[in-house]
Amino acid sequence: MKRRPSPEERYRNSLKKQQKILDDFSSHEREWAEDLIYWYQLRKEEMADDEYRGAAYFINKEYERKTGSLTMLYRLYNQMLGELPKPTKELAFDLLAFRFAKYGNALINGGY
Repeated sequence: MKRRPSPEERYRNSLKKQQKILDDFSSHEREWAEDLIYWYQLRKEEMADDEYRGAAYFINKEYERKTGSLTMLYRLYNQMLGELPKPTKELAFDLLAFRFAKYGNALINGGY
């Protein structure tokens, strides 16, 4: 007979699951941030401040020091997934730049 997990165990399991989702999100976005900076270098263009702020947040792992900021950006990411058009070869750079600009603005407006 298998016993049911206690409320405390269910809570810890839920926290682990949520932490795993946020860890995957942060590593995924860190890779995209590095790609965005690299693409700007290839294009020999200057990156906008809000885009740079969003990219630097992930590259420098600022979410480790700013409680709640990663969750806020994860929610924003999910919202943008539903609202933005599907990426195509022609739109990929602009959509990525827009996403990190939104992250930068959200961090500033959120007080981070």
